[in-house]
Amino acid sequence: MIAIVDHGMGNLGSVKNMLRRLGADAVLTRDPMEISRSQKLILAGVGAFDPAMRRLDDLGLVQVLNRRVLEDGIPVLGVCLGLQLMTKTSEEGRRPGLGWLNAEARAFAFPKGQELPTPHMGWEIVRPTRASPLFDETGEEQRFYFSHRYHLECREAGDVAATAVYGYEFPAAIHRGNILGTQFHPEKSHTFGMAVYRRFLALPDS
Repeated sequence: MIAIVDHGMGNLGSVKNMLRRLGADAVLTRDPMEISRSQKLILAGVGAFDPAMRRLDDLGLVQVLNRRVLEDGIPVLGVCLGLQLMTKTSEEGRRPGLGWLNAEARAFAFPKGQELPTPHMGWEIVRPTRASPLFDETGEEQRFYFSHRYHLECREAGDVAATAVYGYEFPAAIHRGNILGTQFHPEKSHTFGMAVYRRFLALPDS
């Protein structure tokens, strides 16, 4: 079973629908017992950092998520806001993140006179920077859909699995052991997005 963590922040239904299209046994849940029984986790969502972390705290899910990811080592995929929640902190809020990644979520900051609109919304080429189960190795140009004001700043360069450019280069995907994440939305990225979810589903369980 794939557990999509239900913290009440938008777009979770789209993720569930995509996984169902791929034939996955996926459930949208806030039940700690269901999360404890799951073989994989998806932490997704659209919204603000502090309300999402507050919701995870209020639901009593932080402890079970830490146990499943850090102790049991099951595969987890963070998507957009879900990826940012895996960091230590975000400029968007004051609450600490889950701290699974040695990274912070930073707002886009452009040089004076070179400002671009935020949020960054639209399709961008994503370029893998190293081997990762999130991407194939055919060398084919891959485009994904983004919608975000913040992006990761990784203190461990080896965690970055792919980059994109919006004014400047930023991490588009990460991979650290059983922890994977995308700043883009695979569920809105058609063929390439389906392939990302398909490869995540194919990962061996812990």
